[in-house]
Amino acid sequence: MAFQHISVQDFKALKESQPVSVVDIRDKASFLAGHIQDAIHLHQDNLDEVLLTLDMDHPLVVCCYHGNSSQSAADFLNERGFDTTYSLAGGYTAWSAEQGA
Repeated sequence: MAFQHISVQDFKALKESQPVSVVDIRDKASFLAGHIQDAIHLHQDNLDEVLLTLDMDHPLVVCCYHGNSSQSAADFLNERGFDTTYSLAGGYTAWSAEQGA
């Protein structure tokens, strides 16, 4: 099954109902300036390490700036064996707007 899109509201509901892994693929400065709580900064240099630490049975949500780059990353991670993979619609921009940040 391919990745799916998930809205900020549905993502919040998912996080409340079960364990969810979140990876943020934005650049380091953007990640350090703000990110979703418990998100892991995923980049080319730590890809193999992160893949070994994430639970492939938990839903995986991929976050980028606006929800575009996360789609190809979610597809890539889905192909690597994650059962349920999402791209956060609107990305961190939508998440932070929803949080009032």
